[in-house]
Amino acid sequence: MAEFDIILWGATGYTGRLTAAHLLKTYGAAGDLKWAMAGRSAGKLAEVKAEIGAPANLPTVIADSADRASLDALVGRTSVVISTVGPYQLYGSPLVAACAAAGTDYVDLTGEANWMADMLGAHDAAAKASGARIVFACGFDSIPFDLGVFFAEAAAKARFGAYAPRVRGRVRGLKGGLSGGTAASMMAMQAAAGANPAIGALLLDPFALTPGFRGAEQPDGNTPYEDKAVGAWVGPFMMAAINTKIVHRSNVLLGRRWGDLQYDEMQMLPGPPGGDVSPTAGFTFGASGLPKPGEGPTREERETGFYDILFVAELADGRSVRAAVKGDMDPGYGSTSKMLGEAAVCLARDVPKTATAGGCWTPAAAMGEALIRRLQAHAGLTFTVES
Repeated sequence: MAEFDIILWGATGYTGRLTAAHLLKTYGAAGDLKWAMAGRSAGKLAEVKAEIGAPANLPTVIADSADRASLDALVGRTSVVISTVGPYQLYGSPLVAACAAAGTDYVDLTGEANWMADMLGAHDAAAKASGARIVFACGFDSIPFDLGVFFAEAAAKARFGAYAPRVRGRVRGLKGGLSGGTAASMMAMQAAAGANPAIGALLLDPFALTPGFRGAEQPDGNTPYEDKAVGAWVGPFMMAAINTKIVHRSNVLLGRRWGDLQYDEMQMLPGPPGGDVSPTAGFTFGASGLPKPGEGPTREERETGFYDILFVAELADGRSVRAAVKGDMDPGYGSTSKMLGEAAVCLARDVPKTATAGGCWTPAAAMGEALIRRLQAHAGLTFTVES
């Protein structure tokens, strides 16, 4: 048995500190859940412990992403690793390799599709062999959307006896900020796409994370229109490019349970657009522009943030189910830190390796209903069938 249930790698970063605070508040420092904070600097880890009010006996682990031996030692001590060290395409690959080789479960909050595609190619086979469950995208991208489709499809199956071949994801409301880590990841993806046209094409492909499978032609999520199915005008949404990829990978991992799924994701608009529609509506960037690494929304901004996402699952004969996923804090940080922590606890406590084999997973395919229950109990999310 591992020394720890969870090690939080990157605890001194902006999202890492918030995730540590959530684990401390929810599970304590010396309770039934055995967890530790990890980073490169003992001094900075001590500062975070003081900042979040953690006792001195909360364990810390020192490791460096540039030192593979230290990462191997880290993953050998725990059942699950949480990684908040991004941009992942710059700093995250060695830890995934170490987890895949050792059979240690892993969760992160990446939205870097090009990096995920690389990790699938490089480590999926090793993870399957070792039993490591590598679960990407366990933050706002893409848990509310991935599990929202999962929940809406389950509601359609329960009501009509069939899964829906068409699901609309519609952001009804959102308020949140941007952190320096997210800004750095966005710039890293842009730089990679600029250097390699193939990466640019990958970022636009909804089936980029389903190697060997291409589904039906997908709806146009970039052109505003009046969506009569939801009774509102809709326009493009910033997170759609990654979330749609995760949803389609979930469908494939679940044995194409939802058939030849068509899924698009857009934001609701107050009326017909007068011009171009910003896909970043609802996100605030601050007066000084993009934040630096380590910076992010204030506590007040996190606590006054929220999101409300509608999912309409439609059968071919026109019958439909409307379901909603809502979060009680700003999506990118207040809510993401709670989702990320609970995803790790879910793997450690609720989903045994006998239930989910090793490999590169998505949140819905790896944890499904167990994660929905845990998020509702501990992370401030609600999943409801509206009609």
